[in-house]
Amino acid sequence: MTMKREAIPLALVRELLDYDPETGLFRWRKSPAHGVKPGDVAGYDNGQGYRKITIKGRHFRAHHLAWAMMHGGYPDGVVDHINGIRDDNRIVNLRLATRSQNSQNRRCHRNNRAGLKGVSWRARERRWHAHIRVDGKLLHLGYFATREEAHAAYAAAAREYFGEFARAA
Repeated sequence: MTMKREAIPLALVRELLDYDPETGLFRWRKSPAHGVKPGDVAGYDNGQGYRKITIKGRHFRAHHLAWAMMHGGYPDGVVDHINGIRDDNRIVNLRLATRSQNSQNRRCHRNNRAGLKGVSWRARERRWHAHIRVDGKLLHLGYFATREEAHAAYAAAAREYFGEFARAA
C-alpha cells in the first residue's frame, strides 16, 4: 500500500495509541498534551460525525488510522463505514471502497421530501418517480402509484448496480 500525503509513520501511531478493533476506540499510550492521560480515549468528533485524532498538530481520520494499524499500511482508496455510522470504527465495520461505492452507501438526504431514497413526486404525472444515478447518469426506473412501490424499484436497482454497497434507506 502506498503512503498518502496525510500519512504519519505507522510506527509513531503505534507508539502513541492503542486501538481496540472490537470497540473501534483509540486510547493514548502516552500523554500527547497537557491534561491528557494514558488510557484516555483519543480523538474528537469533527462536527460531521467522523472521529479525528490529533498527532503532532495534524488531524487524522480515526478510520484511516484503524485501517492502517490492522492492515499494516494506509489505504489507497476510501475507507467506507459499512453501517453508515461515521464514528463506528470497529474493523468489521470498515472496508475499502471507491468514491462512487462510498457515495452509494449514503443515507437518504435530509431534504428529500419523499422521505425515501431514489423517489420523488412528479406532479404532472401525479405519480411517484423512481430514479437512480449510475456512472453519473440519471436513470428513470418508472412511475408508481405509491412512494413505497417506487422505493422498491429503486432498492432493486441499487442492489443490481451497487451490490454490497447499495443502501436503500
